[in-house]
Amino acid sequence: VRIHLMPTMNPDGYARAHEGDKQSVVGRYNAHHIDLNRNFPDHFHPRQSKHPVQKETLIVGDWIRSLPFVLSANLHNGDLLANYPYDDHKANSHAHYKEKCPDDATFIQVSKAYSFAHPTMHLGLPCPGESGGFKDGITNGAAWYSVAGGMQDYNYFHTDCFEITIEMGCTKFPLASKLHQHWVNHRPALLALIEQVHVGVKGFVSDIDGEPVPDATISVVGIDHDVHSHTAGDYYRLLSPGSYELIAAAPGYGPASTKVS
Repeated sequence: VRIHLMPTMNPDGYARAHEGDKQSVVGRYNAHHIDLNRNFPDHFHPRQSKHPVQKETLIVGDWIRSLPFVLSANLHNGDLLANYPYDDHKANSHAHYKEKCPDDATFIQVSKAYSFAHPTMHLGLPCPGESGGFKDGITNGAAWYSVAGGMQDYNYFHTDCFEITIEMGCTKFPLASKLHQHWVNHRPALLALIEQVHVGVKGFVSDIDGEPVPDATISVVGIDHDVHSHTAGDYYRLLSPGSYELIAAAPGYGPASTKVS
């Protein structure tokens, strides 16, 4: 497994934030007062001109499209849960109901893998002063609150990467003295998430001479979301347990299918 770490997408916001901040948004915005997790191209609700694409957004977008990422976690603070796509609604960007993506079952599996490996997240308890909570410590993003222009949905629509958002704790900027326990709590969950990269189907697309076929489209019958092979013909398709029919297709080649369980 190849792991990439981005310490922060928003160094300007980090510089303004202060240790021990529980619930403010002082560190959310960049130097131009733009929330970068509302700044990506939105599939359902195109961006308005008053929200220009930021340099940070462009750089991160180029980065995640340049490498064959399979699974990603966007790490936040302010609550304790795992949040999965869609973050936005097709019809109403301010509604509060679940907006299922085609890979809903797989995202639920990945999210539960994280929450149940954490000592308390899976209990679904609300943060102090809040009501409700989340069953199993997970939620569909749009069912919680709708986010247009988020990086989580951008990954799903524009790359082959499945991204979830991890809310790591109820304090926005934990005290340094609490970081060791933060690490102890989340280390098993992070490892469980990494292991999910191997759940599903992976392989190679090659021609009759055994040469790799890059940029082949890998479709799963019944799931309206495709992934693609990379330069060596390798592909990675996260799936929850079940029986599936996969179809590989590429320009200049006839489609080929196979059934897997």
